[in-house]
Amino acid sequence: MYGQTSNLCTATRAAFLLAAISLASPRFALAQEAPLITITKSDKVAVGINGISGPEGAGIAQIVQKDLQLSGAFSMGGPNTGSFFVSGAASGATLRGLLLERSGRSLLERSYSGSARAQAHAFANDIVETITGVRGIAGSRLGFVANRTGHKEVYLVDADGGNQMQMTRDGLISVAPRLSPDGRRLAYTGYQSGYADVYEIDLASGSRRRIMKYPGTNSGAAYSPDGSRFAVTLSKDGNPELYVTNSSGESPRRLTMTPGVESSPSWSPDGREIVYSGDSGGSPMLYRISSSGGSPSAIRTGHGYNTEPNWSPDGKRLAFTVREGGGFQVAVLEFATGSVRLLAEGQNPVWGPDSRHIAYAQGGSLIVLDIVSLQRSSIVTGLGQISEPTWAR
Repeated sequence: MYGQTSNLCTATRAAFLLAAISLASPRFALAQEAPLITITKSDKVAVGINGISGPEGAGIAQIVQKDLQLSGAFSMGGPNTGSFFVSGAASGATLRGLLLERSGRSLLERSYSGSARAQAHAFANDIVETITGVRGIAGSRLGFVANRTGHKEVYLVDADGGNQMQMTRDGLISVAPRLSPDGRRLAYTGYQSGYADVYEIDLASGSRRRIMKYPGTNSGAAYSPDGSRFAVTLSKDGNPELYVTNSSGESPRRLTMTPGVESSPSWSPDGREIVYSGDSGGSPMLYRISSSGGSPSAIRTGHGYNTEPNWSPDGKRLAFTVREGGGFQVAVLEFATGSVRLLAEGQNPVWGPDSRHIAYAQGGSLIVLDIVSLQRSSIVTGLGQISEPTWAR
């Protein structure tokens, strides 16, 4: 079956697609360092940490404080300072968390089970949602590619930089990771067969299966919001085009037909549309197309080189990479107004589940950026070049 890919034309296209997919860098640290946090603008709610009792209380309080700080919505203080007070009691596998107003009125009182980290993340998310009305990002998982081993491998990390794990040890090229919306599965492109195929890992069991092995290149598989479909770049019919498959990678339906390369698909939150990067006009530009097929429409950004689009979970914004002045910048497009902001040097931006934070790669760092406060947190370093982050929603 793979003999069909040996001609020069297909090999050239596959190499071009791989280059387009790999416009970023990796991560995973042997030691879990505290994130470097830089705040350039602030309008935050003051919260005091009154402490959490119990043998693991101090560690849980530390995680909660870091989670609240990373949320971008709070400034953290000591006991009995601020407008809200956080306290609790940890006993065995249970945490009783308490959030009070300065007046003493209880806003949140809840029990949490599981590991100390899981308890702390769940408590922090409830604090964020109780005060701001917005879902928190604590405990959410990110995937990315790093080359510390000398090969590109896929890693996972929590949004606070903790709980880092190396997920692939293929010793070849493992790229284009995408986490499923529920964070239970991860699809990526691997070269174990000698060709670019799509594999899927069950994160609970660690089991892996090859789900796309069509002739030519199979890459960039992105889960639909409900996890029932993939958008993926396939060159099985000659040119790298955008297809939609079922959740097993079967029954591919072609969406595009151009002389260029289509890559980096990202779904709208309702699953009705897909945005992607295409270079049929020469320089890569952004397009949107119905997930059921039809004619694509160009997305005007005001920039001549646009790649790696990622649709925010609330549907209001698009993050993407532009090339400016010889370097790469993270940009955000507001759909309502059409305005575009350049936010930081870096590549491969992806949205967090709160539609407020963006993760992106910058050389040897994985950065989380709060687009409201412009708080910038380097959550992973020391893994060589980092690229292609993905964030479960």
